[in-house]
Amino acid sequence: MTRKETAMKKAPYIETINSQKTLMVGEKPYRIYGGEIHNSSSSSLQYMNDAVWPALRGMHLNTVIAPVFWETVEPEKGVFDFTLLDGLLNQARRERVRFVLLWFGLWKNAASTYVPAWVQRDIKTYFRVKNEHGKPMMTISPLCGEAVTADAAAFRMMMRHLKEVDGEEQTVIMVQVENEIGVFGAARDFSGAAEEAFRVEIPATLQAAFGKTGSWPEAFGKDACEYFMGYHFAVAIEEIASAGHAEYPLPLYVNAWLEQFPEIPGRYPCGGPIFKLIDLYRLVAPTIELYAPDIYVDQFRAVCDEYAAKGNPLMIPEVRNSIDSVPFLLYAVGAHNAMGFCPFGIEDIRGQGKADAQVLQVLNISEAALGNATGAAELLGHTYELLQNMEEPIRRAHADGQIHAFLEQNDDGIIIPLREIDVKITFNGHGVFASSAPPKEPEAPVAGGFVFETANEIFIMGTGFALEFLPKTGERGSAEIITKEEGRFVSGVWQRGRILNGDERYFNKFGTIPEVMRFQVINLQD
Repeated sequence: MTRKETAMKKAPYIETINSQKTLMVGEKPYRIYGGEIHNSSSSSLQYMNDAVWPALRGMHLNTVIAPVFWETVEPEKGVFDFTLLDGLLNQARRERVRFVLLWFGLWKNAASTYVPAWVQRDIKTYFRVKNEHGKPMMTISPLCGEAVTADAAAFRMMMRHLKEVDGEEQTVIMVQVENEIGVFGAARDFSGAAEEAFRVEIPATLQAAFGKTGSWPEAFGKDACEYFMGYHFAVAIEEIASAGHAEYPLPLYVNAWLEQFPEIPGRYPCGGPIFKLIDLYRLVAPTIELYAPDIYVDQFRAVCDEYAAKGNPLMIPEVRNSIDSVPFLLYAVGAHNAMGFCPFGIEDIRGQGKADAQVLQVLNISEAALGNATGAAELLGHTYELLQNMEEPIRRAHADGQIHAFLEQNDDGIIIPLREIDVKITFNGHGVFASSAPPKEPEAPVAGGFVFETANEIFIMGTGFALEFLPKTGERGSAEIITKEEGRFVSGVWQRGRILNGDERYFNKFGTIPEVMRFQVINLQD
């Protein structure tokens, strides 16, 4: 081992702290307050300089999610070019942000559109998925060993280069392997290799893990197509991920295009790491450290709760870039200590126009479900700044189990039980999810936020709700506010603004702009 290798800093990693998995960068906990840029923005350094970086300045992002493309890394077979990657790293360092890189290798949104031309042209060696009618699709089959091996070799070289040029700077803190994998537009792969594999006995590892035997249809019944494709995508992912991880052990993750109504495989990418397949993926692809949902469906709260289960840390690499991203962020951080949060198309958040009809059709969502983007950049930047200054108290509250989050989703409010009192949160009835409210203000997001306690204080942060303090459920008496303050945290320390102990103490309504309030409350017993 060389002196340089001995002295090199430990690469970013994921560690369990207080029973929660935490991203560590420079040996310190790190939460990603970021945004994901559009698919092809990072293919041009000039475009990044002219259109992307200027749009991101002032938003208080600490991280940007950006793709790196196999077609630019290996334009000719065995010939590697990292000019674009090196330029991106230099730009990120100049902007004082870190990167999460997306490896657009064999699969991006269930298609093989970023593979090198020499792979696309050789359809015999790098064979495609076929639909039930025998028609080749835009997706290279995960059962194509030659393609997976070639992708793994390119990923290995990229990670080796990344260690050489960024091992000290650590601009890149995490890498996503592929993007929204699966078969889109067909129930599964019907190529010759797939047809043969579909009829044989399922692997012994799956027999032991799931207690099933027989062929894929015999073992998994109506879910056979998803488990079959999930297994083969997971095998491919493990080959690719382990090749790169051996060179530079950054945390690696895979993202998921979620199930959508109607829940028919092929209407969303069949075989991707949707929640019901995560156990399979974790068994077959152990190099992957977490599975991340791209959330464009309405059930944000439920998706977060699912993907934060079973020891999987919650990381949200894509979410719509509307004003609703702010309450979504607050819920993810407050409920699950989310490792990261990144609205998609972040460079457009300041002036998002009408949503593309084809995009909406592919995602199977309505334009209304995307929410309103007016003012989203300012709200998100404001919230990122507040939260970054609250990192220490938020993490301490999670460690102590004294933090509670809420998010409006077709409901009117919630009662949050604290140690000595309860907090009644009533939603203002704003946002695309409100169902029984008076006419909505179009500029208002849904309600969301969190509450945490210290020894004798209650801090409440959020947007779009009113609050009331109550005695514990079933107890007599009343809850009385002793002190109410507005303010903010600065480097983890509370900085008081106005003391609102006059008439203001009776008006506890949080508006569109997220804010933090500090209360001291006692429970007056009869």
